[in-house]
Amino acid sequence: MIRSTVHSLIALALLSGAASSQTAPAENPSSPEIVACKATALHTISAREPDIKDIYIDEDGATIATSETKVGDTPITRIIMGEAYLRTDRTDKPRRFLCLIGEKGKVLLTFFTQR
Repeated sequence: MIRSTVHSLIALALLSGAASSQTAPAENPSSPEIVACKATALHTISAREPDIKDIYIDEDGATIATSETKVGDTPITRIIMGEAYLRTDRTDKPRRFLCLIGEKGKVLLTFFTQR
């Protein structure tokens, strides 16, 4: 009886160790909405200010809201708000970031303001 209990405990320990050693699949930290907004904003900003090569958007603090509203006749499906840096080394001040997304994921507006 003791021998079967010991074998059961060893088997249980081995199984729990194998289960805990499995790793979860890597998550993609960027949502498709933030990726689209960042690409559109970078294209627009770098045309005016060529020294800006990338934008850092604080995804952890960003709000992605679902919307069922219109601006004029244009439907707005997502609104993204958060903080962004126009210099990826964060030497500039954080700016408020706003992005409006319409139907089929089309970025309609990106806007930055200083705090």
